[in-house]
Amino acid sequence: MKKRVDIFTLGCSKNLVDTELLMKQFELAGYECSHDNHDVKRGDIVVVNTCGFIGDAKEESIQTIMDFVQLKKEGRIKKIFVMGCLSERYRKELETEVPEVDKFYGKFDWKSLVGDLSEEAKPCYCGYQRSLITPSHYAYLKIAEGCDRHCAYCAIPLITGKHISRPMNEILEEVRWLVSIGVKEFQVMEQELTYYGVDIDGHRHIAELISKMSDIPGVEWIRLHYAYPNQFPLELLDVIREKSNVCHYLDLAIQHISDNMLERMHRNVTKEETIRLIRTIRERVPEICLRTTLMVGFPGETDADFQELLDFVKETRFERMGAFIYSEEEGTYSALHYKDDVPDDVKQARLNALMRLQQGISAEFEASQIGKIHKVVIDYEEGDYYVGRTQYSSPEVDTEVLIPSSEGRLEIGNFYDVLITDAEEFDLYGKVVTK
Repeated sequence: MKKRVDIFTLGCSKNLVDTELLMKQFELAGYECSHDNHDVKRGDIVVVNTCGFIGDAKEESIQTIMDFVQLKKEGRIKKIFVMGCLSERYRKELETEVPEVDKFYGKFDWKSLVGDLSEEAKPCYCGYQRSLITPSHYAYLKIAEGCDRHCAYCAIPLITGKHISRPMNEILEEVRWLVSIGVKEFQVMEQELTYYGVDIDGHRHIAELISKMSDIPGVEWIRLHYAYPNQFPLELLDVIREKSNVCHYLDLAIQHISDNMLERMHRNVTKEETIRLIRTIRERVPEICLRTTLMVGFPGETDADFQELLDFVKETRFERMGAFIYSEEEGTYSALHYKDDVPDDVKQARLNALMRLQQGISAEFEASQIGKIHKVVIDYEEGDYYVGRTQYSSPEVDTEVLIPSSEGRLEIGNFYDVLITDAEEFDLYGKVVTK
């Protein structure tokens, strides 16, 4: 009987890729693996891939570890291993405070985990090959690690270190391999996508990489995540516009618009430069869908700063937007030099106001899609509907398209032309017009 290992992933999709790589190693070593299987905790081994980005994520990671510690005490599991960002940053403290964990690994040394288990489990090198946790038709593609930015609030450079781009040939080989196992859609990501290549030769090569990816047969969609507004490589816009399989979608993390806040956050960009960039993006790629992330409650944020942010969102009308409350992270510039002086109730009120505004903008954008025909990929079937996405939606976080299953059988992972017939705030409804 094969030994079992249950792996649980917390945090971002970059962590998910690490889990997929680890699962492949376990499987090559003869283990049976499951992922996020909360109903069946019967494995000999549990691995928790942690997140350490903000306070809530750290608390979730610690609580998950302690839940499994309790199961170990009850004899329901034999071993617990912890990896990822939380243990990268707090390994010594965790080893002292949670001795029930058999071993802690960081963000990068987890690759020795399988070989450390026993002499029988020899470490298996499988390069970029991984066992996909996502539906088989799409995958996340991590093109770099680390970050050279030092935004005042962000602990990620403290956890992951300097920006290191993967070799372009290796990335393209991985894309070809993923296509060979059925992947059609690629969510390209790194902490700062537009910085790709700078550490190699001083130049930004993201446009070249995406162009070469788009030329690989079988690549149906490429979607870009986590661009940075400072020194944005405008040649990337030409690739998005000219390559039919590069989605008209860009995740551009802005955080704030007030010059006061941008300077205090160490964003190295101004309000005027940000607005000019957004205007250029929309001029050069008509009908592009812009997603952004904003922060409220950063130290020193005044009512005037926040009103400026609200006015900016109202005028800019991002098609997709996420927002979060500032969380002080030890070791960051803001934790060392600023007082966390915005009261919690004010932070929450500002977040609520920002999301109410975006709610109306999102509803109007979705309503504008009624009557249009979109290429839609089918992700899964649920209840009376097939659920899919247009090029303007990333998996799990954006609007979905619901197609009644009564209209006929659709294949998961296939693309269809769909007429949008109705819209809600975060859902579209449609019917297939061609198969």
